Amino acid sequence: MDADAFSAEFRDDNETPLSRLGSSKSLYALTGGEMDAAAVRTAVAAEFALAGRTFESWSADEANGDAAALFGDAAEDAREHRDVAAPDFDPETDDPHEYPEYDVLADLTGTVERVGGLYGRLVVAHTRAEQTVGFFVGDADPASSNDFRGIRDDLAERLDDALDALAEVCDGDEDWSAAREAADRIVEVAYDDYVTTLESMGVKPKNVC
Repeated sequence: MDADAFSAEFRDDNETPLSRLGSSKSLYALTGGEMDAAAVRTAVAAEFALAGRTFESWSADEANGDAAALFGDAAEDAREHRDVAAPDFDPETDDPHEYPEYDVLADLTGTVERVGGLYGRLVVAHTRAEQTVGFFVGDADPASSNDFRGIRDDLAERLDDALDALAEVCDGDEDWSAAREAADRIVEVAYDDYVTTLESMGVKPKNVC
């Protein structure tokens, strides 16, 4: 196994949930059905706020120097992206979506599992960012669409860094399997949340391709 094969197999095996997590119905679920610019920005900022806190904590207690640096960079990206999305975001008053995949990330302790989890989160976040760009294009808001294109491109670059890190920390099939399990779990929980949220809103998620 190498990083390219890992990425290709991960995306192929998760093609359906990732395509649905990148759909307009996914954004509808994350905003609670409020498909306006303010609600979209709040929903996006909430995920970045969680990412910033999670990856900062990983960086602080990670023994592997390269992995610690990657986690720190991911945390800095997330904080910057939160500020771009909604600089006045306040989780206490904005009542954002909860993103249960961060409960899974919080439970990861090993370097290999954490890098795999980060990779899974970056794939999901990049997939959602594509839809967010599309939302603001459709909303005839070129400034916002450009802001979110920048976020999307940053996530793509950090995905490459995560794959490089996987190549460094994975030593044999057991490590690659552990990383893959963590990445898969992030997609699984994010997708289950998508399904549950839409069903609670009276929407049939299985109709989304």
